[in-house]
Amino acid sequence: MSLSPSKKQKKELRKLQKSAAELWDKQQVVAGEAAALARVAGTQAKRFGREQLVPAAHEKYDAYLSPYVERARPYADRGYAASKRAVENRVVPAVGSIVGRAAGAWDAARQAAGRQVVEPPKKKRKAGPVLAVILGIGAAVGIAFVAWQTLRADDELWVADDPLSAPDA
Repeated sequence: MSLSPSKKQKKELRKLQKSAAELWDKQQVVAGEAAALARVAGTQAKRFGREQLVPAAHEKYDAYLSPYVERARPYADRGYAASKRAVENRVVPAVGSIVGRAAGAWDAARQAAGRQVVEPPKKKRKAGPVLAVILGIGAAVGIAFVAWQTLRADDELWVADDPLSAPDA
């Protein structure tokens, strides 16, 4: 059994290859014409926008929005001025203070790194916290014991569900 194509198959493959190359050439021509058409359409759209849409938009803006914008302008200017004052009088000094403190702390840390650091004396433990822990543990044990005594099952503590009947005589 041979894996090479027969003469008939080779002939069909050459025809197919030729038709694929022709199709590719035709597609390149169509793509080129489509690109040229898209460029012309883009130029026309820009011209239409510049000559028709922009003037209409300006006209509508001037007729409908401009009066409201002019009425709102003093409020916007006042708000801008108040924001600017707040930033200049509050934010900038606060940020400057934080940066200054950080720089001071950095300098102090660098200076302290050059000197030998002396450890403060250790604090002595006092009996108060130890006594409080012991009392807390004792209270927890007492509560556990009372709960256990309450919940344990003693037979003589239970009351029968049926009332006692009189003995037969």
